[in-house]
Amino acid sequence: MTPAAPANALQPGMTAKPRLLIVEDEDAQAEMLRYNFSREGFDVLVAADGDEALLAVDEQQPDLVVLDWMLPGTSGIAVCQRLRARPATRSLPIIILTARSEENDRIRGLESGADDYVVKPFSPSELVARVRAVLRRARPALSEEKLVCGDITMDLVTHRVSRSGKRIHLGPTEYRLLRLFLERPYRVFTREQLLDQVWGRDIHVELRTVDVHIRRLRKALGTHGDDDVIRTVRGTGYALDVDEAAA
Repeated sequence: MTPAAPANALQPGMTAKPRLLIVEDEDAQAEMLRYNFSREGFDVLVAADGDEALLAVDEQQPDLVVLDWMLPGTSGIAVCQRLRARPATRSLPIIILTARSEENDRIRGLESGADDYVVKPFSPSELVARVRAVLRRARPALSEEKLVCGDITMDLVTHRVSRSGKRIHLGPTEYRLLRLFLERPYRVFTREQLLDQVWGRDIHVELRTVDVHIRRLRKALGTHGDDDVIRTVRGTGYALDVDEAAA
């Protein structure tokens, strides 16, 4: 008998939720934020200090970071600056939370690389709205009905995929893989990141499972004799690498 999947596991046709990293050392505040964002449909991670936050970004790769300024050890400003200095996280959306309301503090927070700056106390609903607004700017694909990269088009309403105008038939896992690649073309995903975001953190499957479904996706995308656009990065993972000039 096949065991039932966990309640929060991704089901066929679903895609990963936007992942939010909350960096807050006050337990009550962190729990309030976790609760509100989970209720709004986010996959929430929590870190209690700057060093833990940097480690979480490396391991989990969030879509946005809500970062408290005043943290034990490495400050929120320092974390923001370090993330901006790394090529892999240079464009990672960051919102700073702080009790500092002076204009000079706001300027310093924004100059450190933050995308937005929210002063405590704040309304949870306002912060949710700010996060959604920053995500829409950073990842326009989240609000689109179609994803297009090169000659590949995915209709998010009908779940139909085409390449050069010709229909491509995908299984549910290959569909979710392709959607993730189309949302972030050219970005390299490790096998662990693909397992995490496509299968879900509570699903325990082997890394080679990713390779099997990548091969299936490659075969489907090449159904009509088109070039292979899934790039293998040896020792790391995979990326969608469409030559836009050929689109």
